[in-house]
Amino acid sequence: MKIVKLETFCNEFVGFVRVTADTGEQGWGQVSTYNADITCEVFHRQVARHALGTDALDFADTLQLIGEREHKYPGSYLRRAITGLDTALLDLRGKLEGKPVASLIGGGPGRLRAYASSMKRDITPEDEARRLCTLRDRHGFTAFKWRVGAECGRDRDEWPGRTEEIVPLVSRALGDGMDKLVDANSCYSPRRAIEVGKLLEDNGIGHFEEPCPYWELEQTKEVADALSIDVTGGEQDCELTVWKQMIGMRAVDIVQPDVMYMGGMLRTLEVARMAHAAGLPCTPHAANLSLVTLCTMHLLTAIPNAGKYLEFSIEEADYYPWQYGLFTSDPYRVEDGHVTITDAPGWGVEINPAWLEKSAYKASELEA
Repeated sequence: MKIVKLETFCNEFVGFVRVTADTGEQGWGQVSTYNADITCEVFHRQVARHALGTDALDFADTLQLIGEREHKYPGSYLRRAITGLDTALLDLRGKLEGKPVASLIGGGPGRLRAYASSMKRDITPEDEARRLCTLRDRHGFTAFKWRVGAECGRDRDEWPGRTEEIVPLVSRALGDGMDKLVDANSCYSPRRAIEVGKLLEDNGIGHFEEPCPYWELEQTKEVADALSIDVTGGEQDCELTVWKQMIGMRAVDIVQPDVMYMGGMLRTLEVARMAHAAGLPCTPHAANLSLVTLCTMHLLTAIPNAGKYLEFSIEEADYYPWQYGLFTSDPYRVEDGHVTITDAPGWGVEINPAWLEKSAYKASELEA
């Protein structure tokens, strides 16, 4: 079965990929969110031309070949584009076999515990505490993540004193028996990160994400070695060479690859295998409700070193308006703090035709 057509449907934020095989069967995937329109151009110029005519079911070597053919262009955009191919081909195979992607990669349908993940920094500690407690009471979440510092903040806070206020206030409001996580988004120097880490330890927070600039692995390791809580990271990293270094030096206690940034499921599974061999858990990054969270749900059922929970974005339309209306049904219902992977074939969702009609379209086809 050969790939004969690759189509993209996109706007600035989201880009879906449809693959068609020579038998007429189709599958749907997604390039990474954010600047998805640029990524779709990369897809057609640097991915599709190498993929057309190749095996639609056995494609691991094709992914590697694309990287080799485009060796002058390593990095984020190429990997974000390759994700569209990987995820579409897995959906195609799942539909052919009548199985969810989870079952294709060694997992299966079931329920996953989720943590309520806040993206907001322009929110007061009091308002953040109120909304997290509402989610606890309404949807049964038992794990929560909120933000400290400023994004790539060079040791600055979002506003003076916010971190010192929000950490104890939210922790106390949520109460005992909850898993508590914070994300610094590359804010701190090692010295300041260790100071903040001690504050987290004193307030029952067990997960300190991306404390230092993510590209400075030695800085992150310095923080991890100094603290008793888990220091985590890796969402931005998309090259296996970086992952080998990060895991080999044990810069983090938990790895957090992002399926969409990484280049798809097969490459993310490779990171998970590397981490498992080193005895490290894998809790992937999944910070919006496009296809990335669904892909991560399927992934977590298939790896032996899955972390304790799934990242689940709690942002409403005022923050991520573009993540709504993508699918004809909602795959992200939360009940008792858990989400469910069904036994529906492939990804188990249908892209909303109304959304597709409003998107920018482009196709690459195998020449006759």
